[in-house]
Amino acid sequence: MKKIFFAVCILAAFLSGFAFKAVTEKESDALKRVTGIGGIFFKSKDPKKMREWYKEHLGFEVNEYGSVFEWYQGADNSKKGFSQWSPFSEKTKYFQPSEKDFMINYRVHDLEKLVEQLKKENVTILDKIEAYDYGKFVHIMDIEGNKIELWEPNDTEYEKLGQSMGSKTTK
Repeated sequence: MKKIFFAVCILAAFLSGFAFKAVTEKESDALKRVTGIGGIFFKSKDPKKMREWYKEHLGFEVNEYGSVFEWYQGADNSKKGFSQWSPFSEKTKYFQPSEKDFMINYRVHDLEKLVEQLKKENVTILDKIEAYDYGKFVHIMDIEGNKIELWEPNDTEYEKLGQSMGSKTTK
């Protein structure tokens, strides 16, 4: 009987610890990883013709890099967000070391913390974090050899950059 009572007490303490952690842990304390798609990049035989085709047939607003999609963030629908669509030359080396014809850019919340965690998880980090006014970037590889770009955006500065280039967004 004492063994059963002792086991129940240990189980109750164990479960209470989980309950306490769940109640006290704030959502902001949890590491946020990917928060959305930041861009889709792909190789094209003729990027200029590709941009023009999408403009003519699908209504994309294009610039020399592709098209920027403007949307509003779900967590705060008063804040704009942006995703980039870009055809690259089929000869680009930007996607290397990947042999694939595409690269996806994912939006992330805190790039430094995420890179620290990914290193602990033995994810291949290809370069150092680069910072620009419109955000921070780093490249990683997934398990099938796809190069992935991670972007911690500064959407306000990204919008200013587009405006300074005279670009319009696709809405």
